[in-house]
Amino acid sequence: MNRPEQAVQELAAWVKSEGGRALLVGGCVRDSLLGRERKDFDVEVFGLEASRLEAGLRARFAVLDVGKSFGVLKLKGLPIDVALPRRETKIARGHRGFAIDADPQLSLQEAALRRDLTLNALYEDPLTGEVLDPLGGKADLAARTLRHCSDRFSEDPLRLLRVMQFAARFDFDVADETLALCRALDLAELPRERVEDEWRKLLLQGVVPSRGLKFLRNCGALRFYPEIQAMDGTPQNPEWHPEGDVFVHTMHCLDHFARRRVGDDSDWLVGLGVLCHDFGKPATTQLEGGIWRSKGHSEAGVEPARLFLERLTAERDVIETVCALVLHHLRPFDFHHHQVSDAAVRRLATKVPIELLVRVARHDHGGRPPLPQNEFPAGEWLQEQAERLDLQRNAPKPLVLGRHLIALGEKPGPRFGEILEECFEAQLDGKFSDVEAGVEYLQGILKRQKP
Repeated sequence: MNRPEQAVQELAAWVKSEGGRALLVGGCVRDSLLGRERKDFDVEVFGLEASRLEAGLRARFAVLDVGKSFGVLKLKGLPIDVALPRRETKIARGHRGFAIDADPQLSLQEAALRRDLTLNALYEDPLTGEVLDPLGGKADLAARTLRHCSDRFSEDPLRLLRVMQFAARFDFDVADETLALCRALDLAELPRERVEDEWRKLLLQGVVPSRGLKFLRNCGALRFYPEIQAMDGTPQNPEWHPEGDVFVHTMHCLDHFARRRVGDDSDWLVGLGVLCHDFGKPATTQLEGGIWRSKGHSEAGVEPARLFLERLTAERDVIETVCALVLHHLRPFDFHHHQVSDAAVRRLATKVPIELLVRVARHDHGGRPPLPQNEFPAGEWLQEQAERLDLQRNAPKPLVLGRHLIALGEKPGPRFGEILEECFEAQLDGKFSDVEAGVEYLQGILKRQKP
């Protein structure tokens, strides 16, 4: 038994000795029933007043005050949250517009009704292992179905996005009655950071991300994401895209990505790049000579990608990197076809991380069933060139700097930038590859410019 489970049992035994009952609830119970490792533990304590619970916890654990205003006590150094059962009453718009009334005498049934989905309203007694199922969550788990606990589900529009990411993470269906409730929810009132959290779970944990996008379409929520909605129904040339329209293609690309995540922070950038890479097709797709073409869609996709991302995240580096991936996502194909020079590869590396670009292009290529998904010679070729030039993750940096100009007796001024830019272009062209040769090249520029 690991340390968090031992702590939960210690807590539950103390609560029992005080005449109450501590139950695990939510994701940790669900994951255990699904045969998954549980990492975070939510404990709900019945029959013990708040002051007595807090005092007992502080006598046994280090307790953080974070979350206390919401009736949650967090144990320092342990993935354990402890709370009393509570009622939540909607009093204002938004995800936080609730009055919270903790009540240790609340029945299990009533406590469960405030939760979002039945599979998250399962309880487990950590002392006996007994699973308590007040709302039929075990049956819904067995049926692989997401179902709301009560009509209170509609009070929090964030739950729509929770259903989105749960559908993707567990590859579950959504009950028709839950889908109907979601159609009336308004995502416009949600704070950006909460929206980002749910999209992160879709892209970073989703087993079948397409499930999440299909759910958004089926409940009408794509209206809040017009850049995605515009792809639905945008046709493609069946010779290159036998899988269907741009929305269908994007879903296949995301599923291809989900099967090949690398497990680090780069997955967020690549996942967003895959989601956004064809945002320019709706505006550029035309029928020419009986063939659907989308000329210039990479360039046209940058602005809608930026608009989408700015509603999703405040991280400017993320936005700029993903927009660069959208702009250049066809470069691996083009560069391989034309067998471009080292200078072209170096210049590309100054604009976009090549490793991430190859991954986005690989998923674009792999999202076209029944065409082959694993063969991607263009990406392999560009990756080999980047490795040979040491450009996989690091963009070329100027070897010749302003201090070299000063050391040669030049005074800072407007000409500095022009001279340094000329040196950097020469470096990218392969005319020198170390500082010594760069300074020699710089001396040649200065000599030519002298009257």
